[in-house]
Amino acid sequence: MRIQKSGPPPSISLKCAIFVFLTFSVMMQGIARFMLKVCGWTCSAHTPDYKKSVLVVAPHTSNWDFVWGKLGYTALGRNANFVIKQEWINVPVLGYLLKKMGGIPVDRSKVSHFTDHIAELYRQREAFNVAITPEGTRKRNPRWKRGFYHIAIKAQVPIILVTIDYGKKHMSLSAEFTPTGDEQADIKAVMNHFKDITPKHPENFSIGH
Repeated sequence: MRIQKSGPPPSISLKCAIFVFLTFSVMMQGIARFMLKVCGWTCSAHTPDYKKSVLVVAPHTSNWDFVWGKLGYTALGRNANFVIKQEWINVPVLGYLLKKMGGIPVDRSKVSHFTDHIAELYRQREAFNVAITPEGTRKRNPRWKRGFYHIAIKAQVPIILVTIDYGKKHMSLSAEFTPTGDEQADIKAVMNHFKDITPKHPENFSIGH
């Protein structure tokens, strides 16, 4: 008679999965902290660790912004997806890695559809944070895109302002912004929050003044 070995009870499997996940998370957090320290960077959080939020990241004048932003957020023990141009996702290997890291491609010709799509993801998931660079480009752009604002309102989630300051070598979840309903004034207030932050390339940064 052939005896089949039974697998571990579901509760044990779940505990193992949780252990592996937590161990991996701690390792990643430790690695991120170490890399920031070696490079002379620091990070801080002055906002609650919400399960759901829209992260507005600025200034954005270099691809290095992604590196310091991702390392800082991971070092703080938090996890977030991020919006990225569709073109990047289409690059072989790199696109695959970016998607695995949490990249969400955006087709800039269909902005309205995109905001609806992201808002729906918030409704579907128990925990979901998305990082967005409202400048939409590394070039100078005095007219920031407002997708982050519409997503936050549609999904009814808080807006967290994230600064990447090259002058201080510091990444910070610096403040929470609550929309007032006056879109024009709100966008201006968000932009002004970043006025004293030093970007990688100052000549490419504008808050519309």
